[in-house]
Amino acid sequence: MASPGEKALHAALRKREFDAVYYFYGDDDYLKEIRVRELIDAAVDAATRDFNLEQRRGADSDAEIIDALLATPPMLAERRVAVIRDVDKLKRDARRLLDRYLANPASDTLLLLVSPEGVKADQTLAARATAVEFAPLTGDRVSKWVVYHAEHDLGRSISPEAVSLLLEAVGDDLRQLAVELEKLASYTADAIDEQAVSAVVGVRRGDSLGDFLDAILAKDIATALRTLTGVLQQPKMNAVLLVMHLTTHMLMLGYAEASRAQGTPSRSVYNELMSVLKETGAFPGRPWGEAVNAWSRYADRWNAADIDAALLAVLSTDEALKETKVSSEEQMLTSLVLMLCGNDSAQHAA
Repeated sequence: MASPGEKALHAALRKREFDAVYYFYGDDDYLKEIRVRELIDAAVDAATRDFNLEQRRGADSDAEIIDALLATPPMLAERRVAVIRDVDKLKRDARRLLDRYLANPASDTLLLLVSPEGVKADQTLAARATAVEFAPLTGDRVSKWVVYHAEHDLGRSISPEAVSLLLEAVGDDLRQLAVELEKLASYTADAIDEQAVSAVVGVRRGDSLGDFLDAILAKDIATALRTLTGVLQQPKMNAVLLVMHLTTHMLMLGYAEASRAQGTPSRSVYNELMSVLKETGAFPGRPWGEAVNAWSRYADRWNAADIDAALLAVLSTDEALKETKVSSEEQMLTSLVLMLCGNDSAQHAA
């Protein structure tokens, strides 16, 4: 769900009615820079941008520079935009000038203050400006962003199946997703479908990360081993990341199994699993809905002993991947697949 600051910013961009000061902070610099560009494009006419847009960095701006930045009026326009990036690095005298300005900001200047990722929110700036936090997108918000970026920025519709396959191949890194979407937009004339994702990104349905994870949950050794090599060759995938995905799936499968053992109805289990994902922001290597459906579908094939053994196996493999080079990564993962799929102490029906 969008934060109040994000909603206010979206409304301002839509109406072209802006507050005097905005403060951007949070740990997703990619989204932050997109909104910086959108705000500049919306607030400053391109014909007068050379005169009415000034951008500075905090570490390079002394009190004299900040004073000039804040005091300069617009030229041949009703508004100018001033951007201070890395505002947290302003020296003391420059920060005092900024604080004094924030008490009575100019009506013909839009001031945008930007903090980089990893910097804690400045409560003084947040109180005196329209504060917008850019937290990394999780879960369904990533899928929605893919659809929005494809349609709004690239002029291409994208099918739900294509979104799912793209997320399985690339993950939730918005910067990398944007790169792949630009390739897909160039490849297609209209709609982006699964076939386009397979051709451009190099992942096919039946050999995707989701197919591999489903095979593990179903204890289907043949399919898991068949898809393992291809999954490891996908963009941004490696053995440690794959083990992290498996750990998430085993933990959530354990949650589902425990809820079912207590007599919780299937629909309630689904809702509980979604709530856990929302609270943790975990990315299970695929859209949340698909992951939760898989955990619900295969929970009866695992009991508590199976899941405990599986978690010990993924932990052991994770440690081995980080500590030894005696075996290849694929060999270690093959052994892990055999342990996970071959462990069937519950003797559930397939």
